[in-house]
Amino acid sequence: MKIRTFSIGGIHPEENKLSNDATTQVAALPVQAIFPLSQHIGAPAKPVVAKGDKVKVGTMIAEAGGFVSAPIYSSVSGTVLKIDTAVDATGYRKPAIIINVDGDEWEESIDRSNKLETVEEHPELTPEEIVNRIKVAGVTGMGGAGFPTFIKLCPPPTAKAECVIINAVECEPYITADYRLMLEKSDEILVGLELLMKAAKVTRGYIGIETNKPQAIELLADKCAKKFGGSAYEVEVVPLKQRYPQGGEKQLVDAVINRQVPAPPAIPVNVGAIVQNVGTAFAVYEAVMKHKPLFERYTTVTGKKLRQPGNYLVRMGTPMKDLIAVCGGMPEEDSKVLAGGPMMGKALTSTDVPVCKGTNSVTILSGEDAVRKEPQPCIRCAKCVSACPMGLEPYLLAKLSAVSNWERCESEDIVSCIECGSCQFTCPAHRPLLDNIRLGKQTVMGIIRSRQAKK
Repeated sequence: MKIRTFSIGGIHPEENKLSNDATTQVAALPVQAIFPLSQHIGAPAKPVVAKGDKVKVGTMIAEAGGFVSAPIYSSVSGTVLKIDTAVDATGYRKPAIIINVDGDEWEESIDRSNKLETVEEHPELTPEEIVNRIKVAGVTGMGGAGFPTFIKLCPPPTAKAECVIINAVECEPYITADYRLMLEKSDEILVGLELLMKAAKVTRGYIGIETNKPQAIELLADKCAKKFGGSAYEVEVVPLKQRYPQGGEKQLVDAVINRQVPAPPAIPVNVGAIVQNVGTAFAVYEAVMKHKPLFERYTTVTGKKLRQPGNYLVRMGTPMKDLIAVCGGMPEEDSKVLAGGPMMGKALTSTDVPVCKGTNSVTILSGEDAVRKEPQPCIRCAKCVSACPMGLEPYLLAKLSAVSNWERCESEDIVSCIECGSCQFTCPAHRPLLDNIRLGKQTVMGIIRSRQAKK
């Protein structure tokens, strides 16, 4: 097989896949579950329960707050303690529903059997019915910003989908949750892919996997040949070069089908591709075939100084401190806890922060890895420019943001930054490039939204 990759920039940080061989374990139920109402891009969900209400596993506790939004379901059975605020991964207090757990009683509508359901067995699954079940189940992107999945399957009239690309890259260091999911739930993932292709009304599918996962490549290639050989669908497993950020949507589209997605507001479907994370494909299978809302996910808990890194099937709302405790507790030396990996994860102010729909990893950096080096003056080496996968000039964007030159930031296309951190990683002067660019990007996007609202 030909090894493919994207065409601009990229880096290769140390992999540190410490939990590659750790079979996924089911995490224990929390004593108290916390459900932030903003677990996706778009409008926060709106509570439909009140203090004192009894809920089961799979009970809707918050409905979608707008078109670009998603409902939230309880992952536990118990009593609603209060609707209040709680600290999330951003470090700020956000609206949340807090539930005291008293058991594990599930809604009867959820199919808890292990029987593999196939599309052929369900003629009632029209494209519209598939999209509706995904929407109702609250499925969002499981590997990135948490975009509601049903919206991707309903492209604007100006765009036409030609293929579905499953993002099974997992190029971020340390994280292994998607890898374990592929090895343990490959059949369900392929049914999920078939459902996504049927919903999008396309017959072409791709699964992009980096070459550091040969077992997953071989397994899925073999199963694809057996499942889709001779069928109406053409599905190809695409081996990809180890290169970060290969899992970025635009980079993945470039690598897999050699098409370049234009600058925002363009999205992958504008060049014919619908991109979904491998975890999302599994969630789609469960939502459509098992009537199971999205309330749990595969998550890696890892770190070089952590006693026992592992992969866990975690109920959303579980405080991260519970997972850290199962893995041996916090290391004795000074450490930093991240929601996500070391490149794009967010440093936490508290380990009480709960696992949410987008939490693919809890990463603990210790010792020197946890401490930033002292920034030095920029030496104009242009390494950040060479590393940027979007073809931007990070040193310039960071400087413009630092001096609040928002008009120039916009003209230099700061909104195209995917916040991958490649620039900051490669900077020999240890400049806080990404920090400044994130601030600038958020500010410029706010200015653009205000301008559009006035029209």
